[in-house]
Amino acid sequence: MAFSHSVCVYCGARSGARPVYAQAARATGSMLAAQGWRLVYGAGDVGLMGEVARSAQAAGAATMGIIPTHLMKREVGKRDLTQLVITEDMHERKKVMFMNSDAVVVLPGGAGSLDELFEVVTWAQIGLHHKPVFLLNVEGYWQPLLALLDHVIAEGFADASLRALIRVVPDVAALTEALQAALD
Repeated sequence: MAFSHSVCVYCGARSGARPVYAQAARATGSMLAAQGWRLVYGAGDVGLMGEVARSAQAAGAATMGIIPTHLMKREVGKRDLTQLVITEDMHERKKVMFMNSDAVVVLPGGAGSLDELFEVVTWAQIGLHHKPVFLLNVEGYWQPLLALLDHVIAEGFADASLRALIRVVPDVAALTEALQAALD
């Protein structure tokens, strides 16, 4: 499978409380395939991870999943991907995901997704990379986080440039346009 770019998608291993989250995950997977981009993600076949991967696969996208050995059972490691990488630990998982992508998209998720987001944003903040990072703000899911970031800035713990490191998009159509502009 030929692909022009790889997009890392961080998202929940759960589906969340609202069906719109799974719909956005499926739309993201389909969009990546339609653009000819490879999905790089956490290799799970549960929650939003499973939704985005199955949708990308069904639409013909190349898929690369990275999962640590200890999560193979819990996250139901998806073995029918174009490429599956099994790592020793979470640190290696995150490093391999990031190194194999040209951009990062964060869908709704929990502590793991927040950890992944803040790691790549911190790396950008200290100049370790210049890859675009997008928050897919599905029906305002990330609004409390954005308010917290504004608070962190207002209280003097980060420069206002922190907000510019995270590109917020409201839906998959806007995400598509933003990724096209960033990657082409």
